[in-house]
Amino acid sequence: MTTATQDIITIKLERTFDQMDANQDGYLDWSDYQKLADRYIQGYGLSREDRRTRALQTFCQIYWLELLRHAGVDGDRLTKDQFVMANRLAVIDTSRLNVTEGGGHAIFDIIDVNGDNEISKDEFARLMRDVWKHDSPEAMDLFMKLDTDGDGAISRHEFIRAVREHFLSNDPDAPGSIFFGHV
Repeated sequence: MTTATQDIITIKLERTFDQMDANQDGYLDWSDYQKLADRYIQGYGLSREDRRTRALQTFCQIYWLELLRHAGVDGDRLTKDQFVMANRLAVIDTSRLNVTEGGGHAIFDIIDVNGDNEISKDEFARLMRDVWKHDSPEAMDLFMKLDTDGDGAISRHEFIRAVREHFLSNDPDAPGSIFFGHV
């Protein structure tokens, strides 16, 4: 399928898959999700007993199981197409887990180091540098897009809204559509 015929959500989910596939084998499995959680845990120097670590780990485990359930696979790994389809189904099925809320709050709580319920420029720069290994001026462009009210900080509401947009919006210019680069 070519990019011209794909919708924006599919493009974003495919980019997410590519970022998550740590060993670049064309599949996602639990180890890829564990590596994602570990990036946050190590990047923020969190202990395994920290409540933020436990919340992120729990979310990742439940999210992974929901993806497997929605993909209807017999094994414990997903292809890119299965990942896209499973995510599309998981975000609209909130009967067990609200993907767009649960993960967003768990990640926000880690990024918001001082606990003031907003992400400052310094906290965002740390996320980009220590977790995503991206230390460039473009990273702060993303901050400015996510700070939709322009007050110099990303509120919890703005962050959760961006996570929702990542999974649900076909608007290529929505702040949540640029988590892994502009579509």
